[in-house]
Amino acid sequence: MGDHTKRQPRLSAGIVVTRMLGGTPHYLLLRAYNYWDFPKGEVERGEHPLQAAKREVKEETTLEDLVFHWGEVYREAPPYGRGKTARYYLAESQQGEVALPVNPELGHPEHHEFRWLRYPAARASLGGRLQPVLDWAQALVAGKT
Repeated sequence: MGDHTKRQPRLSAGIVVTRMLGGTPHYLLLRAYNYWDFPKGEVERGEHPLQAAKREVKEETTLEDLVFHWGEVYREAPPYGRGKTARYYLAESQQGEVALPVNPELGHPEHHEFRWLRYPAARASLGGRLQPVLDWAQALVAGKT
């Protein structure tokens, strides 16, 4: 009970979701207020980060049919907030039927909007902390044969 050891930094896990449209990769971005991000959320105790990432994508976008062509590789963004780290995996969505369901705890969707964007537009929408994550994803997607 009186555990005063330093708290582990909190980990969020998410997925850079890509989808081929007209032969060009598009990336799924979600907007909350003026901030664009990939689907992500906090990893719960005892949960594997990849499982958390899949759960969050399903909760935030209803997408489930993700294909992890690149395996379990991930990229972490620099810490944000109170030492929170965000880890992003990369997956392809077979269909793009995104919905923004109501979060039962909030009583409204977590995000205001979603967009499937090509790399340049996605990069321009993201903040500097997330641009390297998109660059990493784009390099992997472009290298896929």
